[in-house]
Amino acid sequence: MDTQWIVTEIDGKVASIATDYRHLPHIGAELAGLPAEETASVGTRKISTEELVEFAAFLSWEDLRLFGTPFQLKVWKTLFELPRRLYSYTELAELVDNPQGVRAVAHAVALNPVAYVIPCHLVIPKESLDREAQIQALAQKTLFKGEDLYLLDSLDVGAYAYGRDLKRALIKLQLAQ
Repeated sequence: MDTQWIVTEIDGKVASIATDYRHLPHIGAELAGLPAEETASVGTRKISTEELVEFAAFLSWEDLRLFGTPFQLKVWKTLFELPRRLYSYTELAELVDNPQGVRAVAHAVALNPVAYVIPCHLVIPKESLDREAQIQALAQKTLFKGEDLYLLDSLDVGAYAYGRDLKRALIKLQLAQ
């Protein structure tokens, strides 16, 4: 995977990780509303996916400088702190104490400004998660107990800001660790 990621940092804290500059207007608007003395430096740099994986491994929530509504921040922090596995939007809505707010959770996930670090790519449609569980249950009856099956390519992983192929690749990469 030869994807280049643009890391935007404010005073040494990560504000955005994306394959393009899509988050910069929002970050700029947020910074424009702050007193000048609250921000000393803003910068961007490009890193490879391999560097992103290494970089993300050492980041804590406190290393992030995120701009979002209180609800978005709650969704992002919950997702950041969860064990790395696949989740459904429904499951995530329950985890943020808003079981009726699946669409609101999906919207917050879609606006995640810190790709890979906050693993929005691990959230997939409930139907796909249910299908995976059914296939795994049937696979347990096979000789290899399903260890020979790789199901991700046959599942609908849902939408992703950077495309479904990259979402699949990031899921494979993160779940392999």
